[in-house]
Amino acid sequence: YINDGASMVWHTPLEGVPVSGVEQDEFVRDGERIRYTGASYATRWGVDVSNYQGSIDWQALKAQGIEFAYLRLGLRGYGEQGTLYTDRSFARYYEGARAAGIDVGVYFFSQAVTVREAADEALFALELLNGRALDLPVYYDWEPVSADDSRTSVYDGRYLTAGATAFCNIIEQGGYTAGVYLNRQQGYYRYDLRSLAGRSLWVADYGADEPDVSANWTAWTGWQYTDEGRVSGVSGRVDLDRFTDGVLLREEERPVPEEVWRYQVRPGDTLWALARRYGTTVGAIARLNALADPNLIYVGEELKLPGRAQERTYTVRAGDTLWGISRRYGTT
Repeated sequence: YINDGASMVWHTPLEGVPVSGVEQDEFVRDGERIRYTGASYATRWGVDVSNYQGSIDWQALKAQGIEFAYLRLGLRGYGEQGTLYTDRSFARYYEGARAAGIDVGVYFFSQAVTVREAADEALFALELLNGRALDLPVYYDWEPVSADDSRTSVYDGRYLTAGATAFCNIIEQGGYTAGVYLNRQQGYYRYDLRSLAGRSLWVADYGADEPDVSANWTAWTGWQYTDEGRVSGVSGRVDLDRFTDGVLLREEERPVPEEVWRYQVRPGDTLWALARRYGTTVGAIARLNALADPNLIYVGEELKLPGRAQERTYTVRAGDTLWGISRRYGTT
């Protein structure tokens, strides 16, 4: 007998989806903050923000105990065209949070109605990240919008789980870890949690003193417990979260390539083009070379690339041009 986010209902647990071991009475409210008093996890307190929050005093957030921040990286518009946008404050927030010593993760606000659109959102997210280092996973945040012209208001969600899986897989191929943001209604009725077993889940559950994860949830990673929080450093309301400490991406957990080779940067090169050309990721190249800014590489600079040096031969065919060959194989 559970609260599904709308009412109390009888719900049959899904086979193969373990129930969370978190005891709800181990959470204690302390003003704006909710503390976990159990022994199962170490937990951390944080915020999630977007351009709507305006100017943020990151040092003030750090001083009152905020340990991490989730930043909206980008979004798809909810209108018919579904245009992809970057969050206008992302770059500024990223620099401010890291300068204050606050761990950073990102989420992408999705309005995808096909698996292909979800995949396109992941590719766009990787382009926006451009190799930036993250301390926390990238989350897929699909939410229906009820506006009259919303592309998701009548979407039945038939591809929702497949879209989330495609997004996460592409993000992970790009060198990051990924998870799914959802609320109780989505978890019980829209997502197939059996297909998401093993993925990091960030659960939105407001107005409670503990997360309602009594059935059909794997052990929670993140809990967004209010969208009306008040903290010094942010004007107005802000989302507040409690995450398990295990969500942190520690340096020893990052994959280390078994082999590397050296490449001399040529005119026109970018890390994105090199990653596509040699079957790696911007993040992997940036980490391997300790690049503080992946946008800055210089002609003549020597970079380490993961894997073995690749040599290719190609037999020219009728109608070939160098322009066509370079476009086909991701070179210049």
